[in-house]
Amino acid sequence: MAVRVLEIIFFFYFASHIPITLFIDLQALLPGHVYPQPLKDLLRWYAEEFKDPMVLDPPEWFKSFIFCEALLQMPFFPIAAYAFLKGGCKWIRTPAIVYSTHVATTLIPILAHILLHQFPVKPHPGPQTNRERWLLVSIYAPYLLIPVLLLLTMLLSSKYNSTAKPGSTSGKAKKKN
Repeated sequence: MAVRVLEIIFFFYFASHIPITLFIDLQALLPGHVYPQPLKDLLRWYAEEFKDPMVLDPPEWFKSFIFCEALLQMPFFPIAAYAFLKGGCKWIRTPAIVYSTHVATTLIPILAHILLHQFPVKPHPGPQTNRERWLLVSIYAPYLLIPVLLLLTMLLSSKYNSTAKPGSTSGKAKKKN
């Protein structure tokens, strides 16, 4: 039952990531004319409201993470959403481990940047106070916490990490006999 709840959480995480990536995150890489004004306005509102200048004027290292999101992660989102909605798809284990490790690794420098960087006030104000920094961290944190939870589920859950029972032999060993 607990694993099924996690699978539903993972489904919503991956399903929600598709429109976020396509309509918000990729604005940092694609030409402005690709997006309608309401989506540009939404991004600007978010950046101003939560003091996240990285989405409006991303540093090159941040663009590289978005590029990886577009090229490597985006094709995985619908596959993972399907697997976790269906539940018990053991074939998702290895790709989920690769995904979760990759994403958790990219979030560490992002969170460190938010907490430690001295952001300018202009042209796009970044967080200046501890409260503003922690608010922005709280927006990014689920993109670290859920992948770590996914990684732990794939590594520790018997539903996804099945091991051979004592006394049993593998398929290769049986063929040799």
